[in-house]
Amino acid sequence: MTSDNAAIDRYFVLGNPIAHSRSPQIHARFAELAGQAIDYQRCLVPLDGFAATLAQLVQDGVRGCNVTVPFKFEAFQAANTRSDRAQLAQAVNTLVMENSKIHADNTDGVGLVNDIQVNAGVPLAGRDVLLIGAGGAGAGVLGPLLAAGPRRLVLVNRTLAKAEALAARHRAHASLQTVLQKTELLVQEPHAVEGEFDVIVNASASSLAGSAVPVAGSVLKPGALAYDMMYGPAAAGFMAWAREHGASPRDGLGMLVEQAAESFSLWRGVRPPAAQVLQELRLLLA
Repeated sequence: MTSDNAAIDRYFVLGNPIAHSRSPQIHARFAELAGQAIDYQRCLVPLDGFAATLAQLVQDGVRGCNVTVPFKFEAFQAANTRSDRAQLAQAVNTLVMENSKIHADNTDGVGLVNDIQVNAGVPLAGRDVLLIGAGGAGAGVLGPLLAAGPRRLVLVNRTLAKAEALAARHRAHASLQTVLQKTELLVQEPHAVEGEFDVIVNASASSLAGSAVPVAGSVLKPGALAYDMMYGPAAAGFMAWAREHGASPRDGLGMLVEQAAESFSLWRGVRPPAAQVLQELRLLLA
């Protein structure tokens, strides 16, 4: 805990847009419940100004940052050291800053898996999973989804080469060799997806852009979990689509809280009560 006489450690969430972010509210509650004194704020970063903004924050003694759209790949490049899961994703959402050094990690995947399996109560082992999107969001969650042991995971993306490169990197990664002996990892274009899936995760920018869901409703098994990594109004279209096709919709609010808890733990060495904060946040937004 920061002493009363010391400067309060500062943290930021970096993105563009960023005004919608609930991260400051979540981390403030984490700090309150965990007995930690921190200052956590939003920072709107110019689209061409990520490197300069980050350099200034490091110079100012900021202790850490979360990174959101569209800077997760730039954050990976900016780091001095990277965790194993950051190396696998090559996109990061968490930066730990100390002594002018930047350590990069990606907590998105563990946040997603925890929300699906613990909060939603849907096991991934032995299931058929469809992951839509091979950008920064999809890259961050593919490894943890595979590590959960699905029977089949199909990665779809509008640009097939991008998805193939992401899948190839995961197939070659030593930490996934055991699970990939049991999990079939396939890459397809959205219009070519065949079969039905138990869990569908939308990691594409379709919800943020207000676009149609890029796959047909026929991919949903009856009662399937249809998960959008967006939350709030941005997820409304996907959630309605899921209901129309007999699926169980879930937005990404739980993932947001769970990945934030992982980031908080990296920064402060204390695990905050994510389930309690998620429940409080859902009641507030209801």
